[in-house]
Amino acid sequence: MGNWPALILAPSLALVNLSISYALVPPSCAHQNTVALHLVSAAILLLCILFSWQAWRNWRAARVALPSDSDRRAQRPPFVAMVAMMVGALSSLAVLAQWFPSWILSPCAN
Repeated sequence: MGNWPALILAPSLALVNLSISYALVPPSCAHQNTVALHLVSAAILLLCILFSWQAWRNWRAARVALPSDSDRRAQRPPFVAMVAMMVGALSSLAVLAQWFPSWILSPCAN
């Protein structure tokens, strides 16, 4: 797997998590059950962490394979992998921040 899941899918999943969480609030309030909200957020958080971990592995592999006297072109793969790792980590943090109110607030709170 390359770096593109952490660069593209992780931020998209953070937005999808927000949309699905808002859509699940009325059924969660009607049934007085927040399991669906927690399951969706946990699954998306795990995916974002997985994508970030893969980018971290790509960054380590590219950094180790980099010769010490390399030119600028050879330095691009480690840089892209590092950016992907950071974007994935930020997306994971965003999903965690979106999940936090589900722990504290009732879905029926006005």
